[in-house]
Amino acid sequence: MLAVGSYEKCKQYINQHSLGIEKKKEIFPCITISRQTGSGSYEVSEKVINLLQSKTKEPENPWTYFNKELIEKIIEEFKLPKVFTTYIVEDKYNHIADVVNELLGVKPSEWTIVHKSTEIILQLARFGKVIIVGRGSNVITSKLPNSFHIRLVAPIENRLKHVQEVFNISKAEAMEYIEKEDASRTKYLKSHFFRVPNDETLYHLIINTGKINYNEAASIIADTVMKRFPKSFYS
Repeated sequence: MLAVGSYEKCKQYINQHSLGIEKKKEIFPCITISRQTGSGSYEVSEKVINLLQSKTKEPENPWTYFNKELIEKIIEEFKLPKVFTTYIVEDKYNHIADVVNELLGVKPSEWTIVHKSTEIILQLARFGKVIIVGRGSNVITSKLPNSFHIRLVAPIENRLKHVQEVFNISKAEAMEYIEKEDASRTKYLKSHFFRVPNDETLYHLIINTGKINYNEAASIIADTVMKRFPKSFYS
């Protein structure tokens, strides 16, 4: 689901981080979220951003949300500034192409959407103040010291209700959608990164939004991130 205005925020984020790169910047946290379909990743992400933004340093560079649709839209429509890529390659986390090739296990002759997505995720993670949902972002950024990984799960009853409400569809249609999406995400991660989403060792936190509501989940995530990266936030 592509929220209205989200793409504009993503473009602003990239533009802001492409300016004034000669000045040394503080490395801010990057949060990745893996989720079961219908567990409320967008709602939790939105609340986490609001909580972190209110206490973040350099608030003029706001926290921003990226998911599959937004990343693919950037690849399709947004011409990344040359300076953006150059800065990433030459700074602390260099050799982006080598990292991508190592992650995917191949050295492709041309960039596919998977390779482009992987490269962009690494770039976004390097800048920080970003929540990246899905696309193997937890595996891609696993070696970055500023990364923090979340897994959201929920009972099937909660997930069905959420999907029905979001898309205004029947229970049977919601079940079909959940099964298809979960299978697709598992296949994507396993095929390209040789991992499975339900590997608990990939995450710092696993939260059940069937037991903990979205506000509580967001508070737990935000509080933990601020304690883990205290230099990025005002006390």
